[in-house]
This record gives sequence, structure tokens and C-alpha cells, in this order.
Amino acid sequence: MSEQLVASKIYQGMPESAPMSFLSQRRFYDDANFPKGFRRSGDFTNKEAELLECHGLAMKALADGSRLPSTDEEAQFVDVVRGNKSASSILEQIWLKYCKLAQGKPFYAVVGTVHAPAVAPEAEIELDDIDDDEVSDDEEPEDTP
Repeated sequence: MSEQLVASKIYQGMPESAPMSFLSQRRFYDDANFPKGFRRSGDFTNKEAELLECHGLAMKALADGSRLPSTDEEAQFVDVVRGNKSASSILEQIWLKYCKLAQGKPFYAVVGTVHAPAVAPEAEIELDDIDDDEVSDDEEPEDTP
């Protein structure tokens, strides 16, 4: 068993003889939201970044439903992602942290004020201001030479 997989099992608090959970063949990267990588983003510790890179593809597949849970830990992870349970393992906490950060950070102006979306003012039209003698929909306009 590779040293990296053993380390990830220790981080989860599982014994080394337990069945492997969150296995994936490739490393997980999110270049759209973290173009410099998880480690260099400043949002994750080295341990969190390593676990996210090693198990992120499996967690993403479980979260979006393209992979069915094969162990109890994976089934609990799916429940946490759906909001049925609170996060208890380190992988669940890291995935929730990743999802929150991937949504984007709030934008604040340089002067420190938060910009509210622009709302168009409503135009008030009073029908009493229009005289019936001036304009009529039934009459045809007169041609004046």
C-alpha cells in the first residue's frame, strides 16, 4: 500500500485494515476556481490540499451522483453533501469547504462599501393628467397641408 494512501486513511481516523474509500485513479484539480492549485491558493492547509487532490475526483463523483457509494463512509459523505447530516470526517469537512470557496468570494469595492445591484426607478404615471379632449384613440389624425 502506498505511503500516500496510508496517510490518507490515518487522516480519516480509519484503521489500516479497513476497506478503501474515496479511491480515484487521478488527482483532482479545479483550474477554473483555483488556477494556482489548492496549496498555493492560501485557502487550504497542505494536509487539506493533499487530501482534496487525492480523493477529490471520487468525492465529486459521489456528490453529483455519477458514482454510487461503495462503503459506509461514502454513504455518509453523500448524506452530508445532501444536507441530511452534519460533517464529521475530515474529508466531509474539506469537501464542504471546497464547495463554499468554489462558489466565489464576495466582491467589495476599493473604498470598502458593498455595491448593491442597480434598480431602475419606477415611473409614476397619473391618468388624471391626460385630457380626453386632446388625444383620442378613435379619431384619425387630421392632415394639415
